[in-house]
Amino acid sequence: MPSLDKPEGPGGLPVTTTVKWRFPAVHPEGQKFVAIAFGLTLLLTIVSNIFFWPMLGLTVWVAAFFRDPIRTTPRGDDLVVAPADGLVTMIERVPVPRELTGELGTEPMVRVSIFMSVFDVHINRAPIAGTIKQVVYISGKFLNADLDKASEDNERQHFVVEGHDGRRVGFTQIAGLVARRIVGFAKAGDIVAVGQRVGLIRFGSRVDVYLPEGCAPQVALGQRSVAGETVIGRYGLPAVTGTAQ
Repeated sequence: MPSLDKPEGPGGLPVTTTVKWRFPAVHPEGQKFVAIAFGLTLLLTIVSNIFFWPMLGLTVWVAAFFRDPIRTTPRGDDLVVAPADGLVTMIERVPVPRELTGELGTEPMVRVSIFMSVFDVHINRAPIAGTIKQVVYISGKFLNADLDKASEDNERQHFVVEGHDGRRVGFTQIAGLVARRIVGFAKAGDIVAVGQRVGLIRFGSRVDVYLPEGCAPQVALGQRSVAGETVIGRYGLPAVTGTAQ
C-alpha cells in the first residue's frame, strides 16, 4: 500500500485523500490452515450434508483469525504504538523479565498488557522504529493468558527494539490456553519500521509492552488497542485515565 503522506496544502494543512475499505487478506502463515479447514469441509460434506454449514463456518472463522489488515501508523520519535490488537487488561510497574535485564536494565518498568481473544487480529507489530537488539524464545506452559503469572510461566518470546534515539522498548508475545505456537518474522539485528509486522500467535494470547522511563501510558484499563495504530505510550506527557461507561 502506498504511503498516505501527502504534501502540505495552503496554510500548512495536509492534502486530504479518500481511503477506501477493502477486505483484509489472509496472512500466508494461515493459508494452509484455511486450506485444511476447507478440505475437511468438502470431505465431511461427502459423508453427510449436515456438516456443510458448520464446517463452512469454521473455515470462515479460520480465515478471519489469520486476517492481515492494512494499518496506518502514526509517526513520531516520542510515540510508542500498540504491538497487538486487544483489550488492555493490566497497566502496572513490574520488574523487568530476567531474560531482558541485559538490554533493558534491572529497574522496574511500566508494563502494558494487551489480551487478544480468538476474535482479534493476531498479527503483532513493532512498537517503535529501530533495530531489534534481542529476541528470546522460552518454552513454557499454556495457562490463561489473562493471568498475571502467564508472563513468567507460559510459552513466550521477548523482543527488545532500540530506537534511533537510543531508547529501548521491550515487548513479549505470550501464548495462552488455546495458543500453541508463537511465530516470529524478525530476528536480532533486523531494522524494523514502526508498525512493521514482526510475528503472530496462533489462537488467543497476550502481548506485554515494557515502557521505558519517561514514557507514560496513553491507554486506560479496559480500552481496546489496534496494532500499529493506537498510541499506548508517549514521552513527556502524564499517564491518561479512563472511565468505563
